[in-house]
Amino acid sequence: MSNPVITSCPSCRAPMSAHRFMRKLNGDVTLDLCFACQGIWFDEYESLQLAPAGVIDLFKLIHEHRDDQRLPLASPLRCPRCNERLIQSQDRVKSGLFNYLRCGQQDGRFITFAQFMIEKGFVRQLTGAELDELKLRIGTVRCTGCGAPVDIRKDSACTHCRAPIAILDTQAAEAALAGYQQAATKQAAPPEPALLAEAILFRERERSQRQRERGHGLNADIGDLLQDGVAMLWDRLRR
Repeated sequence: MSNPVITSCPSCRAPMSAHRFMRKLNGDVTLDLCFACQGIWFDEYESLQLAPAGVIDLFKLIHEHRDDQRLPLASPLRCPRCNERLIQSQDRVKSGLFNYLRCGQQDGRFITFAQFMIEKGFVRQLTGAELDELKLRIGTVRCTGCGAPVDIRKDSACTHCRAPIAILDTQAAEAALAGYQQAATKQAAPPEPALLAEAILFRERERSQRQRERGHGLNADIGDLLQDGVAMLWDRLRR
């Protein structure tokens, strides 16, 4: 039996962790994930083979690794197969535009967790009313595009990558997952910004306490609308 191929992250170059997900027809597909860079590497055609049921496992993994150290994405990013520079690409789905980086030799593509969620229709741009509500409760959030801090009290988009402020669309996510987990079959109410703000503040206090215990620095004023939205949804699905 041949040894499995170890995939290096296109950004940090550290070995990615391999995880098996259900394939659309039968069997499974192995995807490579880097939790520090919050990215997924798809070899050629793998993105088309992933079954919807595998998204539940991806939600679980994101939830379990929500407190991992996050690294900024490198520039340029290189293909883990041929080492060529990855090409910035963009596609459109019903929920909007999403970005990814592809290999010019067609070896595969790299996509961040946030952009993958946009591709699957789980993440959407905040409305003006929702953004105003969050401004009253939270000062800074992480960009779902690049992970940079964004002061939503003065900016409605990331000053680094210009991505708009986005949120996990709980209603869309539960609808998509309804056929794969019984707990998601109930009619979902639209996400309430005030409740999300409270959840973010609570989770940031938890993070700050863990960071103090570990001797790490504090980021108590930074909320993560994607990670905490996923955590809220995962908690609901387990009930």
